[in-house]
Amino acid sequence: MPELPEVETIRRGLEPLIANKVFTRPVLLFPGSIRHPEPDRFCEQLEGRRIIAVKRHGKYLLLELDCGLLVVHLRMTGRLVYLEKGEPPSGHLRVVLPFQDGSFLYFSDMRKFGGLWLLESKDDLSPAGMHRLGPDIYEQVTEEKFLELLQKRPRARLKPLLLDQLFVAGLGNIYVDESLHRCRLHPCREAGSLSREEGKALFRAIRAVLEEGIRCGGTSSRDYRDARGEKGTFQERLAVYGRKGCLCRCGAAIERTVVAGRGTYYCPRCQEEKEGPP
Repeated sequence: MPELPEVETIRRGLEPLIANKVFTRPVLLFPGSIRHPEPDRFCEQLEGRRIIAVKRHGKYLLLELDCGLLVVHLRMTGRLVYLEKGEPPSGHLRVVLPFQDGSFLYFSDMRKFGGLWLLESKDDLSPAGMHRLGPDIYEQVTEEKFLELLQKRPRARLKPLLLDQLFVAGLGNIYVDESLHRCRLHPCREAGSLSREEGKALFRAIRAVLEEGIRCGGTSSRDYRDARGEKGTFQERLAVYGRKGCLCRCGAAIERTVVAGRGTYYCPRCQEEKEGPP
């Protein structure tokens, strides 16, 4: 699933390409990708609207319009690719979003889990479920705020807690595993067992991993592509994720376990399971 660095890469790529462009009538190859309003109304209401800005919250891409907001969530296999002209991207094309100047946005999604929402108000995000999201971990959470949030969930294990989009928005499997490894914390440690310094180290590791992921254009281990259809390169820098049996920098073999139903990669030596301070 595209996580914060992938969606941020798409956002940065799209903004200079589509700002001030005006939509013409969308073409729905799979109407089920339209989550709100119903597909015919979506097409009617989007036609003629101008893009003012391209923003992001967590894993959601937000296209601010002169009237309302177009929300896109890629879920597991979604792609949003811009082309000025030529043939559309091959494979699993679901929605075509044409512009008045003849360029296009193409939404593809192999597994059909992704979706688009057209909201009439930027202040009512409930149709897209965004009203329940926690603060964006990259844009809205400071070190002190992160420590406060950890204190509110003392019994929560770190891996599922960081994946919980109601806690903080944007993190997924790849960047949580990499962050926990970087600060040498076991994925099953309870948040309340962290010392203040360990909490700070975790926040700084998350920031560093996210920033590195963005600089590399995201992780293209499977389906992800940027706004131009290009792969990211962060998969070449992964220390633990997807590397079961490979050697950690300490010489121990990376292990895979399941935490709260999610495949989890860690180093048993660098990330030794322990209680931590009270």
